[in-house]
Amino acid sequence: MRRDRKVVAIGGGTGLSTLVRGLKHYPLDITAIVTVGDDGGSSGRLRDEFHMLPPGDIRNVILALSEVEPLMDKILQYRFDTGFGLEGHSLGNLMLTAATHICEGSFVKAIDVMSQLLNAQGKVLPVTETLMTLAAEFEDGTIVQGESKIPLHEQPIKRMFLLEEGIEPAPGVVEAIEEADVIVLGPGSLYTSIIPNLLIPAVREAIIRSKVPVVYICNVMTQPGETKGYDAMKHLKVIESYLGKASIDTIVVNNEPIEEEYLERYREDGSEEVRFDRKKLRNYGTNVLAGDIVDYNREYIRHDSDAIAGLVMQRVLRIKKPRSFQELELK
Repeated sequence: MRRDRKVVAIGGGTGLSTLVRGLKHYPLDITAIVTVGDDGGSSGRLRDEFHMLPPGDIRNVILALSEVEPLMDKILQYRFDTGFGLEGHSLGNLMLTAATHICEGSFVKAIDVMSQLLNAQGKVLPVTETLMTLAAEFEDGTIVQGESKIPLHEQPIKRMFLLEEGIEPAPGVVEAIEEADVIVLGPGSLYTSIIPNLLIPAVREAIIRSKVPVVYICNVMTQPGETKGYDAMKHLKVIESYLGKASIDTIVVNNEPIEEEYLERYREDGSEEVRFDRKKLRNYGTNVLAGDIVDYNREYIRHDSDAIAGLVMQRVLRIKKPRSFQELELK
């Protein structure tokens, strides 16, 4: 399949992998730029023990872009629940760790090796090769260090910053942004998956300089400890506080009611639906793409991979999906 148009997707967590899983079915040259601030769970342990970049988000994106049998995907996502030293680790994380050692400490080369093994339909890049520590200053003046600790403070966030100075992007990151036909931010945790990428000056400046459409895929639900009470406009303005006003051309939002049983579950956790005012967003100068973008196939709400990819491709790049795909109902 010919791949001419270049799409750069920036983010982390499960959100970025959800997006690229849908994008890979289009005739695109995809580059996924992944945040590497994770310091919790298996990734955090491997980061501390081997002084390497956290592999978890990278693993998820490679697998989302891959063309492997479902069983292989399950094997690589398998997380050990017993075993001294193994408990809590996923096999995919351990494989990336091994590949990094084989590649003489180069995490970027390890990603390429894994991508080739799994036939990934796109390029995966860490946003930087440098270990970075995410920090937040809250409205009450408290400063919290570490991605996994930030949401636990449960106070409004004033600003995000990195403890380390002079962090440079990984090779290929700025070039990918400069050559892109569209740049997509999200979906994902606003302060701990999307913003960390924008804290690296060269990455932020490359996005600001770009003349191509910049699309933000807004979360469907608010996130306790990060975006309590936020509507779509607030999400947008937070991103633009780092990129500058009018830096986001288009915002993708959900316009279908959430099923009540899911809403009740989220309310118990202190989360609520992210609402949007189409008129206010348009008056602000932002294009609004609204559709049914929710996936109910799991215990919790996720973005629908095909729906968000379809909105971006068909409405922004005007690329039709392959005939093998059922027509998406875009509203």
